[in-house]
Amino acid sequence: MAKAVRFYEIGAPDVMRLEEVEVGQPGPGQVRLRHEAIGLNYADTYFRNGTYPIPLPAGIGAGIGVEAAGVIEALGAGVDNLAVGDRVSYTGYLDTLGAYSTERLINAAPLIKLPQGIDSQTAAAMTIRGLTSAYLLRRIHPFQPGDTILLHAAAGGVGLILSQWAKLLGLTVIGSVSSEAKAELARAHGCDHVINYSHEDIPKRVRELTDGVGVDVVFDSVGKTTFMGSLDSLKRRGLMVCVGTASGQIEPFNPQILAFKGSLFLTRPALADYLADPADKAALAGELFDHVLSGRIKIEINQRYALEDAVQAHRDLEARKTTGSSIFVI
Repeated sequence: MAKAVRFYEIGAPDVMRLEEVEVGQPGPGQVRLRHEAIGLNYADTYFRNGTYPIPLPAGIGAGIGVEAAGVIEALGAGVDNLAVGDRVSYTGYLDTLGAYSTERLINAAPLIKLPQGIDSQTAAAMTIRGLTSAYLLRRIHPFQPGDTILLHAAAGGVGLILSQWAKLLGLTVIGSVSSEAKAELARAHGCDHVINYSHEDIPKRVRELTDGVGVDVVFDSVGKTTFMGSLDSLKRRGLMVCVGTASGQIEPFNPQILAFKGSLFLTRPALADYLADPADKAALAGELFDHVLSGRIKIEINQRYALEDAVQAHRDLEARKTTGSSIFVI
């Protein structure tokens, strides 16, 4: 019988439990998918702790996880662009929730066929992180060679991919990290300069590195504790991109502050909105796969867990003990 991680109330990691589940046959537009690897993302903790609200029907429980890779085992009516045996990965939001499972039913629409040369573990480690890096660098801002970015959490899963990709575009990358070990990892993956925020002032150091000008764009996945420092690191008319809130939600602020700090721009994008167009999604995925297959971008899987260790995996995430990508291996 299949197994899935469920939770019946929001809270700390230990609200999750691994249960046996009945999968059944796919309905119209669905497939039955056997997972081989599952992505572990910080956003998963938001579903679990209530930051991202989801319905919790009494006695049914909610699944968790939005990214995985595996093999199609059965097709529902109307699915004509996929075949039994196809290797696929996926990512999404509520439409893919339930990835922490050995098998599942899922709508065919979010599935991405994997090319030869990309195994399921690599796919589970890179689909959400790689596509996030893709849209941030290819759709958010018209980057030009020589532009400078500040990248928070530079040793994380998105950080390691984004910094490698940024170097392919000719950008100068300043990364922020919390330890010397993470600094070394960030440098090895393309960061030109690394700021250890545990003992360095980020805006001050950015100004030193940019001759007082500031950076063109900040990618901030930390949120509450870095927000103001990120604004203070931007050049005049620079762009602040809020891509996560690992340290907590950003507190309300007066938009006038953007004018005071240099007529700054601010955006809080969501991956789903940049994958909504199937053609654009295919283009971003194709560019990502090409870079990985060619070796121009390397995917670092630095943590592997069994599905029954989901509680510990979330504890490690929230304690910032992880680097690179983390996955569950089935």
